[in-house]
Amino acid sequence: MGKSQDQPKGNLAWWQLSLIGVGCTIGTGFFLGSSIAIVKSGYSALISFLIAGLGTYFVFEQLAKLSAKQPEKGSFCAYARKAFGSWAGFSNGWVYWSSEMLITGSQLTAISLFTKHWFPNVPLWIFASIYAVLGLLIIFTGLSVFQKTEHVLAVVKTAAIFMFIVIAVLALCGIFSHKPDVQVPNDTKDLFPHGAMGLWTGLIYAFYAFGGIEVLGLMTVHLKKPEEASKSGRLMLIVLAVIYVISLGLALLLIPLAKFTEQDSPFISSLKGFHLDVILDIFNGIFIIAGFSTLVASLFAVTTLLCTMADDGDAPKCFRLKENKKICWPALGLTFAGLIVSIILSLVLPKNIYEHMTTAAGLMLLYTWLFILFSSKKLTEPTKMGTTQIFIALLLIIAAVSGTLFEKSSRPGFLVSLCFLAIIAIVTWIVQKKQGHSPAGSLLISSV
Repeated sequence: MGKSQDQPKGNLAWWQLSLIGVGCTIGTGFFLGSSIAIVKSGYSALISFLIAGLGTYFVFEQLAKLSAKQPEKGSFCAYARKAFGSWAGFSNGWVYWSSEMLITGSQLTAISLFTKHWFPNVPLWIFASIYAVLGLLIIFTGLSVFQKTEHVLAVVKTAAIFMFIVIAVLALCGIFSHKPDVQVPNDTKDLFPHGAMGLWTGLIYAFYAFGGIEVLGLMTVHLKKPEEASKSGRLMLIVLAVIYVISLGLALLLIPLAKFTEQDSPFISSLKGFHLDVILDIFNGIFIIAGFSTLVASLFAVTTLLCTMADDGDAPKCFRLKENKKICWPALGLTFAGLIVSIILSLVLPKNIYEHMTTAAGLMLLYTWLFILFSSKKLTEPTKMGTTQIFIALLLIIAAVSGTLFEKSSRPGFLVSLCFLAIIAIVTWIVQKKQGHSPAGSLLISSV
């Protein structure tokens, strides 16, 4: 594993990393997942997003502190290895790789369905294949193109949310066909239509909307000043939290809760009654851009991490990036193979089963965040404030994960995530035993 002093000096400004973070984060998790949060939590979904934003900020703060102290190509996996040993780096890396590959399958399916809205007679797999190839081409062209692509798409997606905010305000003022009855909760029962349990079970979907900080961790090594990583994350998360809450709040004002469905974006649902067909088509296109952007970010993350894992001995040596090469073909090939499997699963498996696998992937992503918190606690010697942040973030993530146990549609995903963790734990134990390490006891931690 390369030491921090051996890392090449980056050329990325902190604000550019913020833009990349926005591009990696705003995607189908927000544009579609937020509707599930509304269905589960009602108006209190806004509280869920504020809570999730706070928890995400605390997690990224710890990742930024680790990066500032000693930038590493493997980011969170490298820090887990340093904090707890080789078993932690191995298991953490493959948990993240597995979760991202499953998530990319769901992203491909989602943006293909959006495209099918305009071309209903074209088979879904054709769109999925086209987007998969386009995504891999961007990764193939190198880091510079990836950064520029995410910069542009971040601006487009953020502008789209602002566009919705403007349209929603105009709709509330009666500029369009009619002035709607503004839906304002009058008491606690209206604010929490499903009680505290609704807030609890909907929290996981709010956390989904902030997924992507891991990519920032992998990109921190390219900063001119790694110590400015915290500034990048702070700006990104403040912007996201503000526009998330304002846009969803306006959507909730426009129509009754009963009109929101898990199948449609809250932005589409709230504007349907105003006969803005052209606007809805524009938003459909933006959803495709958003999903494609997060798809590219996921592909970059898993391909980059796979090369680093090979350097650390956690993946086959063939995945190592050779000197003076921009891309590792075997790593790109494995990622492509994973995409093909994900596409097939998304098209062949019954819809609810694949949703369970996607939920499991999101949960595994949160397990990676737990590793970040534990690693920071051990490696950075946090202040009293830092320890408090770690403790609060830990509680919020546990709340989001445990909430899936009390929701019928989410519970299978939780069980599937445990199965994935068990398989990775067994493989980790076998690998560690062959290498002469003693993983006993440590694997218990990796499975929690």
